[in-house]
Amino acid sequence: MELIVSDVAVARGGIPVLEGVNLSVSSGTALVLRGPNGIGKTTLLRTLAGLQPPLQGTVTLPPEGIAYAAHADGLKATLTVTENLHFWASVNGQGGVEEAITRMNLADLRDRRAANLSAGQKRRLGLARLLVSGRAIWLLDEPTVSLDAASVALFAGVVREHLVRGGAAVMATHIDLGIPEAEVLDLSAFRANRHIPAGHGFDEAFA
Repeated sequence: MELIVSDVAVARGGIPVLEGVNLSVSSGTALVLRGPNGIGKTTLLRTLAGLQPPLQGTVTLPPEGIAYAAHADGLKATLTVTENLHFWASVNGQGGVEEAITRMNLADLRDRRAANLSAGQKRRLGLARLLVSGRAIWLLDEPTVSLDAASVALFAGVVREHLVRGGAAVMATHIDLGIPEAEVLDLSAFRANRHIPAGHGFDEAFA
């Protein structure tokens, strides 16, 4: 199981933002993407997830191997915590709902509708979807937004366990998640049109 990115270039709003990106992530490893706002972290993750094509280069990954957690939590507001997880488990043909509830500390919230959760609780539920995806490679875009310190540590433990089980992760984050085995890749070295300052134009979160 391996994700291989070869000489990839990506664009946001038709404007190239990254070029010549080469990376590989294999079973049991994690990669943290770093760089200033607007550098193209979200755009690259969307490309790896298959949501937009690269301008050039190739992305090689196992079929049905990717789970993508973006800025949105991907929740149905009228469903409870448990119902949301059962929905995503059924979409992916998986089980493990009770384990996901336990591991993301959602037991006390299991019967609460997503609409009535706090921002941090919604984020934990959104991340719990990864645990019922059955996918080996997790692509995570600022996964700790709205999480308190205890929840960040909880999530880091979940990621580390995923790695121990043979999974892999690519994460865009500005904070230290407490995963020392993760490698770090600064995307500044791959900036296209290097005369344009990072952050110029639209924020990548809306790409």
